[in-house]
Amino acid sequence: MANTPQAEKRIRRNARRAAVNKARLSRIRTQVKKVESAILSGDKGAAETALKQAQPEMMRGVSKGVLHKNSVARKISRLTKKVSALA
Repeated sequence: MANTPQAEKRIRRNARRAAVNKARLSRIRTQVKKVESAILSGDKGAAETALKQAQPEMMRGVSKGVLHKNSVARKISRLTKKVSALA
């Protein structure tokens, strides 16, 4: 239990930030799933457009501190490789 007003404020702030971060992470995962489903369907055009939408969202997650930079770089690299392999 919080003993000071500052600790109570931190609890409120942490709850707000957790909600924002959860929404951001959910949005990123949705974008990645769209790319992966387009890859599985074999539609290169749809996969490319989905990847172009997913990349900025993923990098925004990095800049906001939700995801690690190297993890996002690895995921983008792998998705790009899969999209390029579609013929």
